[in-house]
Amino acid sequence: MAASQPLYERIEKQLRRRLEGAADGDPFPSESRLAQEFGVSRMTARAALVRLERDGLLERVPGRGSFVRHAPAARPVGTLLSFHDQARALGRTPRSRVLEATVRPASHQERAALYPALTTQPASVVAISRVRLFDDLPVAIEHATFPATLDALLTADLETGSLHQTLRRAGLHPTLGSSVLTARTADDDAPELDVDRTTPMLVETRSIIDQHGNPLEYTISSYVAHRYALKVDFSVSAPGHASDRGDSGGDAVSRPA
Repeated sequence: MAASQPLYERIEKQLRRRLEGAADGDPFPSESRLAQEFGVSRMTARAALVRLERDGLLERVPGRGSFVRHAPAARPVGTLLSFHDQARALGRTPRSRVLEATVRPASHQERAALYPALTTQPASVVAISRVRLFDDLPVAIEHATFPATLDALLTADLETGSLHQTLRRAGLHPTLGSSVLTARTADDDAPELDVDRTTPMLVETRSIIDQHGNPLEYTISSYVAHRYALKVDFSVSAPGHASDRGDSGGDAVSRPA
């Protein structure tokens, strides 16, 4: 190793080798501990950590410390896969922290999604808001709403169970859905997700119908962007061919951290 290489870069390389043998979610030494270990200033230790955080190998959680992060696996957006089933498929334990579970008046958007035949008439929805976690890692805040007739969902296991499995047991099968993807910052949701207010969030607004073609679910899920990602499969069209086919390319696909 060249002697002229900055000290923080030499420390960073050693830390990268250490990260190769660490598991996702493992705690990582603090600036002060690293400064003591390598006999350097905290500023030098911080410079090494910042580069690891920049590359997504470490995540600093306010008030808790730094943790190892491995690249999240992808889940197809074009496939209807619940958060619960996705966690299981990744070998993680799905958990939820309930923020709201009630029957309340529908918003304009909820009424349009779940009661399309109603234009201005009031309607009610079953509203269930949860922080969704992979193991102990908060990944998303989910605001799910269902027709008011499905109030039995309020007695389901909302912390470790799957609402989609509950619906299937009731004879209602989530069958077809559509999503709109947008972005925002964490803002007031930051404390629930253990992130800063300025943390980027991936927002999925999703509508699902059942096997009879009836509206079943309207959900807005906000994912911590560095803990959840998107994979998109698409075809490449020759110039002028897309309009002839009447489509724009390919199927969108989604992931966690």
